[in-house]
Amino acid sequence: MSGATIYHNPKCSTSRKTLELLRDNGIEPQVVLYLKTPPSRAELAAMIADAGIDVRTAVRKRESLYAELDLASASDDELLDAMAEHPILIERPFVVTTKGTRLARPMDAVREIL
Repeated sequence: MSGATIYHNPKCSTSRKTLELLRDNGIEPQVVLYLKTPPSRAELAAMIADAGIDVRTAVRKRESLYAELDLASASDDELLDAMAEHPILIERPFVVTTKGTRLARPMDAVREIL
């Protein structure tokens, strides 16, 4: 399959395992190191919508910055703004294929779009 993209953080075990899953299925995805090359706010909003999840699900709540920015009661727009400005807040990994978009949490969700 061509046209697959993973928004990857090599320090994350789930992200590494998801990349391995893709490769084990014969897919060599475009790897976007999203901390260095983050998606735009619009791209992020589109990935979240395409994945069929809400914005709050796409935020890394365990990240210290989440508490520092007091995002627990933030609106969806405020969360998107925070993730666009601080990509470390983006839950990972997102995988995009021609069959759809999934947040690989759990990792098996990616199998739906292979």
